[in-house]
Amino acid sequence: MTNLTQVMQYGLYVNGRWEKTPVNMDVLNKYTQESVVKISVATKEHVDVAVKSAKEALRTTFAPYERYEVLMKAAQLLLERKEEFAKILAIEVGKSIRESRGEVERAATTLQVSAEEAKRIHGEGVPVESAQGSENRMAFTLRVPVGVIAAITPFNVPLNLVCHKLGPAIAAGNSVVLKPAEVTPICALKLAELMEEAGLPKGRLQVVTGDGAEIGEWLLDNQDVNMFTFTGSPRVGELIRSKAGSRKVSLELGNNSATVVHKDADLEKATTLVSQKSFNNAGQVCISVQRIYVHKDIYEKFVTKLKEKTEKLVVGNPMDEKTDIGPMIRLSEAERVEQWVKEAVEQGAEIKLGGKREGAFYLPTILTNVNDDMKVCRQEVFGPVVAIAIYEEIEEVIRKVNDSNYGLQAGLFTNDLQFAMKAAREIEVGGLIVNDASAYRVDHMPYGGVKKSGNGKEGPKYAIEEMTEERIIVLNL
Repeated sequence: MTNLTQVMQYGLYVNGRWEKTPVNMDVLNKYTQESVVKISVATKEHVDVAVKSAKEALRTTFAPYERYEVLMKAAQLLLERKEEFAKILAIEVGKSIRESRGEVERAATTLQVSAEEAKRIHGEGVPVESAQGSENRMAFTLRVPVGVIAAITPFNVPLNLVCHKLGPAIAAGNSVVLKPAEVTPICALKLAELMEEAGLPKGRLQVVTGDGAEIGEWLLDNQDVNMFTFTGSPRVGELIRSKAGSRKVSLELGNNSATVVHKDADLEKATTLVSQKSFNNAGQVCISVQRIYVHKDIYEKFVTKLKEKTEKLVVGNPMDEKTDIGPMIRLSEAERVEQWVKEAVEQGAEIKLGGKREGAFYLPTILTNVNDDMKVCRQEVFGPVVAIAIYEEIEEVIRKVNDSNYGLQAGLFTNDLQFAMKAAREIEVGGLIVNDASAYRVDHMPYGGVKKSGNGKEGPKYAIEEMTEERIIVLNL
């Protein structure tokens, strides 16, 4: 499994055992389009056994300090095997080997932060004695695990985003049934091996692979699942919410991230950061820069500088140390992006750079003369395309940024404190990044959106609040 030089089969991880099934799916090397691994396809029976095992595991005490030790050990093992995991990421996702190493390091950090938070889960005192007739009472709250959590993760960051669900869930005392994306499941399966080695008790983690729609339905139908945490498309997120009933749901969905570059911005800094954070992972990042609004006074200079910096990006084999951008996850996705850009050009957009597809590769693309109703602006491109528009007034650009169904994160480059504070109050997003692009994220910060970008927060401390229930204890003295 480590070298991925021959096609191997990976089983399901259910009830503390690895089980291969007769039906398999291919996982492709996204650069060569050759099969590197066959994964087992779960049936409804496998999913039900996984949920049952996860529920039964909750009967065994798993103290906070034990959770801390397991998660810290897992983080250590992950760092020791950084190169192995990075190579797998480069192969199964198609992201550059340098970016893949960064993801492994971040995933280890996510587990470390989760481990620390396992020791900090607490309730609070409630002054019930201040109510008339309750003078002899005292009360406090506890935070208790929600129980069995179904975690459904996406293809684009298939190690760190698994850790963002698994780490806090385990830290909070829950058990997890994990469904990784079928196109990028290898890191999740390897992580399950690693968690087992780190001492995670049997049943606290199950990994079921196969068709996402089928497994999702089976998990939703199983009433022993207490919470769903999902990262993916708004369409699927809305389906999960509609079928989950009264159970907890945390959704991290799409975005068409805006970044504003005001007339007083540091152009060198702005163009450098925007070029870095628009095209990494071939633009397949939820908070990747997509819409750029530039003040008219600096528009021409910004476009010229951004083009110069973007032209230096190397597109090619993800395993090559020089590569910045690899292929998209599927040929069909590259074809979709190609069609959206073609449609924008037909509607009047101009291609300043890129606009070409080579198989599953789509070259970094800069569009100008766009309007907000083009697909490349209105919807989520999820590809290496940015659309640059002009604005004149602060009120105008805030309206433009907010004219979206999404609201995950936005960026703003300005040295005007008054503008920054106005934007902080009025731009409708889960996070505003000032003097950086929308795609800034560190793993212990609260991360989540509004509108069709979802609900709930990631970041271990904040995810643990989602993954626990508050219980009040009242003592009659």
